[in-house]
Amino acid sequence: MVKHIGIVACSAEGAALCYRTICAEASLKMGEHMHPEISMHTYPLGKYMVHIRAGNWRKVAELMLSSVNKVSKIGAEFAICPDNTIHQAFEFITGKSPIPWLHIAESVAEEARKNGFSKLAILGTKYLMVGPVYPKILDKFNISYEIPNENDRKQIDKIIFNELVNNIFTEKSRLYFNKVIQKLKERGCNAAILGCTEIPLIVNPDDCPLPTLDSTRLLARSALKKAIEET
Repeated sequence: MVKHIGIVACSAEGAALCYRTICAEASLKMGEHMHPEISMHTYPLGKYMVHIRAGNWRKVAELMLSSVNKVSKIGAEFAICPDNTIHQAFEFITGKSPIPWLHIAESVAEEARKNGFSKLAILGTKYLMVGPVYPKILDKFNISYEIPNENDRKQIDKIIFNELVNNIFTEKSRLYFNKVIQKLKERGCNAAILGCTEIPLIVNPDDCPLPTLDSTRLLARSALKKAIEET
């Protein structure tokens, strides 16, 4: 049997993109109009942000565990979270979750290794860019990384929370991302992690200065692969 996917969502736009990707790409493997069962639960982003701003990752984990318990009770057999930032709470959920999880950074690192990328630019919220989520995983894969300078981190964070999570996508902001990625290219990066699940909605791979690693879609594909292949 094809496995039932549970989505522990945080921000609406990133979760929607992940869900749509699974459904859209599943038909190529499963047949017309087919995809695995998918159940999603999300608390309001505002509830997460109270704890994220306070640096209280145990409280973030409590919300994630509450969500995964809900989707597990209605049949989900493994879980994914299409939000990079709250993976900082991952260590507090793995031993308590009723079902296993896929880690978004693992999906990104595997794709980077497959493509021979050796130094990655990490883009995301300010919490993600300076946090341990990607460094921990990339170190295991022997992949180096860079983050934007402080001013660029502040501006990227502002764009994410003022625009992207609110479904606002401007040309000015799109070009700003390209400008930051170009700087990181000049520092030796050979690919860019779109490490906020909304960034793929604004960065265009066709004119981006570096190849992109779309964390949202890569996680969706990992989930689809697990759901179909591990039967």
